[in-house]
Parts: sequence; structure tokens; C-alpha cells
Amino acid sequence: MNESATVDRREVRRVQTASRLTSISRRLTAQHGLGGFTIEELCDEVGVSRRTFFNYFRTKEDAVIGADPEAESQTFAEEFLARGSRGWPVVIDDLLELAIQHFGALEGTAREHADFFAALEREPRLLQRFIGMSKERERQVVALVAQRENVPIDDLRPQAVVHILFGLLRSVGERVHTLAGPDELASILTDSLSAARIVMAEPTPRKAHP
Repeated sequence: MNESATVDRREVRRVQTASRLTSISRRLTAQHGLGGFTIEELCDEVGVSRRTFFNYFRTKEDAVIGADPEAESQTFAEEFLARGSRGWPVVIDDLLELAIQHFGALEGTAREHADFFAALEREPRLLQRFIGMSKERERQVVALVAQRENVPIDDLRPQAVVHILFGLLRSVGERVHTLAGPDELASILTDSLSAARIVMAEPTPRKAHP
């Protein structure tokens, strides 16, 4: 076996282990709360050592939240910027397409998504952290759009694009645990964006002056 294949297999095992730790930690948190189980109990159920856990996550909270948000943000940014400036009508299409790709790449059944939202509901500090991460991600994406389209960061157009995008994502995220999978999520998001475009394309009626 060549070195490249060995590295690939190690990466697959790494992703599978992290995904399993996240999945089980979400279920346990949904059932018992963060204080209702120990890292040792989590590791026993997953079949890994405590040392292995800390190779992936610093705390149980990190395990519940899941993948490294910094690494995920960096990958998203690189892919978005690599497409280059193609005009404002395409910006939101690019963002939505990449968001769908990243959602589709996430491991997780409908049951696991339900466990995640149940864990957030049970643990307010997890919910606050998740909301804070979402707000920071919005700021990052506004900066990305401004950078790619070569406009100031306080330009209203990047902000408008990101507000529309995250509004669509939030509306679907609230019921993601009921969806059949990534294909249904992609369909709902693209249909919602099409509907938004129809509404925004309608001319704004002018107010009659007295």
C-alpha cells in the first residue's frame, strides 16, 4: 500500500471517530444533559480511549457542537474566493451552493440532527454558544463577499446578500431534523431563494405625494 492510500485511510478513520464522538455526545446530552454523563462513559460507548477523545475535542461541549468551526470556515472561504467575482446576481448562488455542499458533507441521520437540537434546548449555554458562532460566521461571510466583489465591508450589498442567505438557512435549520436528507434540504433552499427573488423583482410602488 502506498503512502497516499495510508494517509487517506487514516483521514477516513479520523473523520469517522470524530463523527461518532459527536453523534453519541449529542444523544447523551439530549437524554441526560451535559452533567449527566462523563467523558469516560462517552468514550466507553464509542469504543475509544480518553486520550483519543482529547485528540479531537477539548470538552464535551466541543464534541456536541461538532467539527472544528475554524477549519470549516477556512475551507468555505477558500472555495468561495476561488470562484472569483462574477457579479452580484451570482454571489448568493455561489454562497448557497457551497452551503448546500457543506451541509451534505456532514454526517448525520435525521435522528442525530434531532438529538443536536434537543441538546441545544436542554443546555442553554450550548444554545448561546451556537448562536454566537452563527453571528460570527455571518460577519465572516460579509467580509468574504466584500473581499471577492472588491467593495468596502460596510457596503450594504454584501450585508444584504448574507442576511438573505442566513435567513434561508435559519428557516430550514429549524426543521432540518424532519428532512429526508441533503437532497431535500437543497431543494427547499433553492426553491426558497427563487421565491425570494420573485418577491424582490416586483417593482416597489411609489408613494403618492400630497
